[in-house]
Amino acid sequence: MNQVVSRTKSSSGGAVETLKTIVYAVLIAVAVRTVAFEPFNIPSGSMVPTLLVGDYLFVSKYSYGYSRHSLPFSLPLIPGRIFFHEPQRGDVAVFKTPEDNSTDYIKRIIGLPGDRIAVRNGILEVNGEPVKRTPIKDFPMRPGDVRPHNSALNVNAPAYPVRQYDETLPSGRTHLIIEEHGDAWGLDNWPPERAGDAYVVPPGHYFLMGDNRDNSQDSRVIGPVPAVNLVGRAEFIFFSVDGSAQLWEFWKWPFAIRYDRLFQPIR
Repeated sequence: MNQVVSRTKSSSGGAVETLKTIVYAVLIAVAVRTVAFEPFNIPSGSMVPTLLVGDYLFVSKYSYGYSRHSLPFSLPLIPGRIFFHEPQRGDVAVFKTPEDNSTDYIKRIIGLPGDRIAVRNGILEVNGEPVKRTPIKDFPMRPGDVRPHNSALNVNAPAYPVRQYDETLPSGRTHLIIEEHGDAWGLDNWPPERAGDAYVVPPGHYFLMGDNRDNSQDSRVIGPVPAVNLVGRAEFIFFSVDGSAQLWEFWKWPFAIRYDRLFQPIR
């Protein structure tokens, strides 16, 4: 009888220890996600060629300080922004859209508070100066790079060439952009309501654009992003798949991984 009681106590104690371990692990994970790094995946092609659909990346939460959007579910526990660090032109940043303050977007910071931003015939202008844009080798666009992998589109279709450029911002940082439809597409002349004028970024806000200039719903559409909505800076890609393998096609998994993109820094 004593032996049975002893086993029951031991079993009960083991269950409690297991539960405590799980709780500690969850708390540690939440803490890391809140103050250090959070994983995100790329579901759309607005940042091609820098980021492709199927990329998985880590975002540093400490880069710009912390706001309520740093917390799980954007809990309103942090007023404004604390430990704030000014973003830099050229940073690739995750943010909550000002439309609903809940949807995550990822774009590149182009304009700082007070900057005058315009696009003329596809050429970005910052504070009245055209940004240097140098043509380079065409980007080999694949459907799986720009379309959700669960779409009806054949992600295994052949690649097609898209015009690609090195763009150098006034800060001196250079990054890649593409122009799928040339320099006369929808937002290649912006702002349309003030032809010949520029948009002034309001205080405490940032102007962000996608590197896929003809396929990006960015600040040209959704407006400037308040500093409080910044979630963090994209740092590096830790995994990437091209969508050529379905979840149940385990024998194709090794061939669907983009090995050349693993652990690549985001520039």
